[in-house]
Amino acid sequence: MFIVWWIIVGLIAGWITGKLMSGGGYGALMDIVIGIIGAIVGGFIMRTLGFAGSGGLLYTILVAILGAVILTLLLRLLTRGRVRQI
Repeated sequence: MFIVWWIIVGLIAGWITGKLMSGGGYGALMDIVIGIIGAIVGGFIMRTLGFAGSGGLLYTILVAILGAVILTLLLRLLTRGRVRQI
């Protein structure tokens, strides 16, 4: 059941991150993957800063968006100049 939850949160976080970040997106499937990995990254960052991991759906989505934005920024820094925009 947790996998379904991660996919739902990743879908929401990936979609919102795609809308927040300017420029070309990575596609629907990659946005979901970035959202899921972003949720993990965001959760790690929040735990490192001392925030509890319980806050409900809104907290989970906001943390996932934070992680997905950071992950997207890192991906764009790493792939700058290698991806051709059409």
